[in-house]
Amino acid sequence: MGKTFRVLTINPGSTSTKIAVFDNETKVTEQTLRHSNEELAPFKNITEQFDFRKNIILDCLKENNIATESFDAVVGRGGNLKPLASGTYVVNQAMLDTLTDKNTAQHAANLAAMIAYNISQQHNIPAFIVDPPSVDEMDDVARISGLPELPRKSRFHALNQKAIAKRAAKEMGKPYKELNMIVAHLGGGVSVGVHRKGLVIDTNNALNGDGPMTPERCGTLPTGDLIELCYSGKYTYDEMKKKTVGHGGLVGYLNTNDGREVGKMIEAGDENAKLVYQALAYQVAKEIGAGAAALKGDVDAICITGGLAYDSMLVGWIKECVEFIAEVRVYPGEDELIALAQGALRILNNEEEAAEYK
Repeated sequence: MGKTFRVLTINPGSTSTKIAVFDNETKVTEQTLRHSNEELAPFKNITEQFDFRKNIILDCLKENNIATESFDAVVGRGGNLKPLASGTYVVNQAMLDTLTDKNTAQHAANLAAMIAYNISQQHNIPAFIVDPPSVDEMDDVARISGLPELPRKSRFHALNQKAIAKRAAKEMGKPYKELNMIVAHLGGGVSVGVHRKGLVIDTNNALNGDGPMTPERCGTLPTGDLIELCYSGKYTYDEMKKKTVGHGGLVGYLNTNDGREVGKMIEAGDENAKLVYQALAYQVAKEIGAGAAALKGDVDAICITGGLAYDSMLVGWIKECVEFIAEVRVYPGEDELIALAQGALRILNNEEEAAEYK
């Protein structure tokens, strides 16, 4: 038998930090560490959350009697890096410089490599990321936005979308590279990827660009009205950034980013909450429909995944709109933690060579 490698996986999201420990592909433990708006409110940006999130992870490991000295590698989800190919990358100084640069778009995923590197340096083990959100396989035609200065960017849940698409393909008995699929990841951010024969040829910029609104992001907005609001004198630059990412979407309308709380509001008879939640489903369905057009109607499956996919009411509203396109397959949660572990294990087992970020 080959060597057993112990790997710590770290997946920070906008409202939670998910971690798991694997002995090869066997899960030893998995924990979801949730962060309320009140806990995150003191931090001006994502980078300032570094110590808060790292210490919560270390405390959790200690509570579960797992010593950091036992790890052979630490692997994170990745963050908003330069456009790059799909794969496993070693965390290096160039990557950390990008993630901490003031011009880099803020996302909790940026913390994954930073925390992984910090832990790895204490024990002289490697730190990796796998399929970060900046994986870019877009067709050139999809990059044209309508304004030359603002090309559309590939920013999506690459890790989970790729893992779910491959899982669906396996269940369908066909290679991923032979299928056309649309994958909708519904979490703190929402990304809808158009998968054509193994490549994501189009996707909305789920971080701070376009697409459906999310639990805390506004998505696509009326451009002229947005410009008027920016120059109204009512808000500073930083306040406008926060309104669109962090205080947009469900937070803006309902003052919560938790779909479960919205569900309780609807059960209590809150018609406004129902309307806003239906609007989120409506916008996701429209984005899926646009993806079907990009595939010229040749769609083998539609996959719905992410934390909100646990909500049968929300998923039901989406399915009502898109079932005519193709079979809808639902995968609640994420396959991201095992996908992270597998990416690291391929390097540790010398099946692949880690890519270098430059």
